[in-house]
Amino acid sequence: MESGLETRFAISLNGLDKRFGSTHAVRDLSLNIRQGELYALLGPNAAGKTTTLRMTVGILTPDRGDALILGHSVKDRPQQAKQELAYLPDEPMLYGKLRPLEYLEFVAGLWGTPPEDAAVYAGELLQWLNLSQTRYHRIETFSRGMKQKLALAGALIHRPKVMILDEPLTGLDAAAAKEVKDLLVDFVRQGKTVVLTTHIMEIAERLAERIGIISNGQIIAEGTLDELRGRSGEQGGTLEDVFLDLVQEEA
Repeated sequence: MESGLETRFAISLNGLDKRFGSTHAVRDLSLNIRQGELYALLGPNAAGKTTTLRMTVGILTPDRGDALILGHSVKDRPQQAKQELAYLPDEPMLYGKLRPLEYLEFVAGLWGTPPEDAAVYAGELLQWLNLSQTRYHRIETFSRGMKQKLALAGALIHRPKVMILDEPLTGLDAAAAKEVKDLLVDFVRQGKTVVLTTHIMEIAERLAERIGIISNGQIIAEGTLDELRGRSGEQGGTLEDVFLDLVQEEA
């Protein structure tokens, strides 16, 4: 842990800035997300959500600024930072010819998890996500919901403290979505942190303790739902009402 840093923050984004040619995707974005918090990052299409997440996990290098994971700089101490987190993109890559246990043990090996520990925890994750009955089936035969749940198990196999998910519930049926939501809630109850993006406002309204709204690459509002209602003037309004008001006001 780098000296002088606030350990209560799971994620600290400090002045992140990113351009793609003439497009300014993220503009001097700063954000602190506490440990033990489920945080939703919302925004319209092309607002900068995915770019922000990719800089946070070290897939993209910011033009300026830095991201800290539990105090570790993604830029200066990438190995320590990435060891603490899991990232699930909106289209996770799986190896279709593998079976679930083979896939999870392979991913665990990449993280340096001892094989005996990986085998036990992989079995627990498959049981937790109702995938045990398919442990001997090839992944290429799975439905979208099953693949999404297996990708989530792969993200968890090295026991991270911070989980970052880009549209984790898109395309899932009601049963699969509930299993994923229950897992995220349980993860946060353990004192760990979840950051997710979603276009499903009801999910953010129901699950998130705090919500950040991004537009044109900048955080335009942040807080609990009640705090955002006060900012927008939508007392008692739904998150969708509040979101639309704030984004339109910024535009």
